[in-house]
Amino acid sequence: MASAKTRTALFSLDCYHVSEELGFILPEPLEQLPPYYQPWMDIARRVPELVQSHELRSHIDKMPLLSTAFLQKHRELRLAHLALSMMTMGYVWQEGESDTVEKLPSALAVPYWEVSQCLGLPPVLTHADAVLANWKKKDPEGPFDMENLELLFSFPGGDSVRGFFMVTLLVELAAVPALRSIPIVINGVGCGDSDAVASALEDISQSIEDMTDALKLMHVYVDPSVFYGVMRIYLSGWKDNPCMPKGLVYEGVQTEPMEYSGGSAAQSSLLHCFDELFGVKHEAKSGSFLTRMRTYMPPAHKQLIQDISLQPSLRSFVQQQPSEHLKQAFHLCVTKLLALRSYHINVVSRFVTVPAARARQLRNQSQDLEEDMVSRAPKGLEERGTGGSGIMSFLKTVRDQTKDTFLFDRSKEIKPQLM
Repeated sequence: MASAKTRTALFSLDCYHVSEELGFILPEPLEQLPPYYQPWMDIARRVPELVQSHELRSHIDKMPLLSTAFLQKHRELRLAHLALSMMTMGYVWQEGESDTVEKLPSALAVPYWEVSQCLGLPPVLTHADAVLANWKKKDPEGPFDMENLELLFSFPGGDSVRGFFMVTLLVELAAVPALRSIPIVINGVGCGDSDAVASALEDISQSIEDMTDALKLMHVYVDPSVFYGVMRIYLSGWKDNPCMPKGLVYEGVQTEPMEYSGGSAAQSSLLHCFDELFGVKHEAKSGSFLTRMRTYMPPAHKQLIQDISLQPSLRSFVQQQPSEHLKQAFHLCVTKLLALRSYHINVVSRFVTVPAARARQLRNQSQDLEEDMVSRAPKGLEERGTGGSGIMSFLKTVRDQTKDTFLFDRSKEIKPQLM
């Protein structure tokens, strides 16, 4: 049974590796590892050109097996995991879906496994790698915006790769005020301060709206044909993927193949935190996928989500309070969350569903399609997300479950603007 001290302790973000300024984003990622690891860095930085010249696998096959003993600090481990992840995805998908590999060579697999174990992350490219730890400012004193940000590592796809990862990073940044407000909500519920909760919920709703606005930049900085036809495969894993039904053997780690999902927006901790705070309940299939995606997050971030879920119910608190202001603030949060999820469906439709339909149409034509990048995209991913989910049905189910969190009948309400 919890002690009185435990029950009255204030909820704080201090122990969850959440930055006051950057939220879940890794502050000031390192750009270089100790000189011993230069063989990794030299190859990882050249992944796009080595994939395009079909030389990446041969370079990695000749790579020395390096000890991970000299990686001491968290940022060193995160940079190593990112570099090894980029090499792994390039190695597996160098030839597209037509010539995948069954085995990752030990010089890559062994250190990748060891670094992953140290961090509590899986040995596959995750959102925590490609987005949260894969950035630097061109001008260290300049703003945190598209013009002043660049990637540490990239994939084939040029500016659209940078655009995809950087816009996603800006969505994470837009959520920071909401993250800072979560303890205020939880502590306000704990002490019955409906005014404090309402004020914090208004801040959260504004932050979620800002996330949607940041997501709209995807249409400015990412070419749907390049995303779908060139770069998307490098985000794909080897679980629930018909291109690699047996998974991947990590040589020197174990002889049996292992299965890991690819990168997915569901690996971002943001919406998980909001769902637990607002009491959004997911049905069995989508809920199971979302829960599995938490194992692809840094352990401290996963723990934060879990601990938010253990707090007294915000939704019940709002229902029990007489404050109309509080109810409206909660309603606005759910409205903005619903709008964000609806807009995400819009984005996925433009970048996945529409190109997939075009690819099927082009392949059914008898002309030479070699120059059309969309038609050469992996057929196995047409109906699935890179994380392995049936993408549109999953997103629509999650959106519809968000509606169930409203406190009252919305049949007469004006629907939120999505565009």
